[in-house]
Amino acid sequence: MIRPLQSHEALLADIRASDRRDGNFRLWWLGQSGFLLQWQGIHVLLDPYLSDSLTKKYSQTDKPHVRMTELVVDPAELSFVDVVTSSHNHTDHLDGETLGPILKGNPPPKLVIGESNRKFVADRLGIDSSIPLGLDDGATIEVAGIRFSGVASAHETVERDQQGRARFLGYVVRFGEWVVYHSGDTIRYPGMAEKLRAFGVQVALLPINGRAPERRVPGNLSGAEAAQLAKDMGARMVIPCHFEMFEFNTASPDEFVAECGRLGQSCRVLRCGEKWDNGAAGE
Repeated sequence: MIRPLQSHEALLADIRASDRRDGNFRLWWLGQSGFLLQWQGIHVLLDPYLSDSLTKKYSQTDKPHVRMTELVVDPAELSFVDVVTSSHNHTDHLDGETLGPILKGNPPPKLVIGESNRKFVADRLGIDSSIPLGLDDGATIEVAGIRFSGVASAHETVERDQQGRARFLGYVVRFGEWVVYHSGDTIRYPGMAEKLRAFGVQVALLPINGRAPERRVPGNLSGAEAAQLAKDMGARMVIPCHFEMFEFNTASPDEFVAECGRLGQSCRVLRCGEKWDNGAAGE
């Protein structure tokens, strides 16, 4: 099993030590599509999956979710979180065993979701449906000094509910002079890069596990597609995710790195638990 670069108390110590009001921001990859963003004492958790709920759920089925990377941190230890996001309703992006302890440990909870998913989120997490803060494609809200803009994602198509609201969302996260885009699960669809280019994205967080029918789950960008999307949206930096969590649904980052090199697109592959500091990176 893959060991995170740093985990549990070592990770928490790094987060505490990095909490500087210097205008820069830090990102830690927590595995799968989960990231912790830190800026000016504010902490945002993006799509965390910090449990073994899927491994347990599918252990006796023909689609076992065998974990590849050790758990990086107990969600109950994340008592400093200001905002949490969920991009859509799949368990590795909306996990009751992860979000329950986080919401309990950080009252009042500030949970940003797709508006179309409100009832599902409330039912899964056992919370009042008025608690989550809903977004849709093209809408923006501000929470704890951070602006979140919804951008439709396609997992594998752009799905909408009867009211026309997107079922899968990415979030453009804007704070100070910085702009970070977290796509959630997505493939590319017509007009996506142009829509994102308008935001001036500096750092893009994109899945690279691709798609294959035999997996029997909705797919994502491949490594090469993620590199091209980052280039076309004008991102200064792209960081891959959604790999090295489950044996049946992963990919090597090598294709992603090679295509970024071919395109002249700056990239950084993180190990689980590793920090990326935009100040140290010269952004």
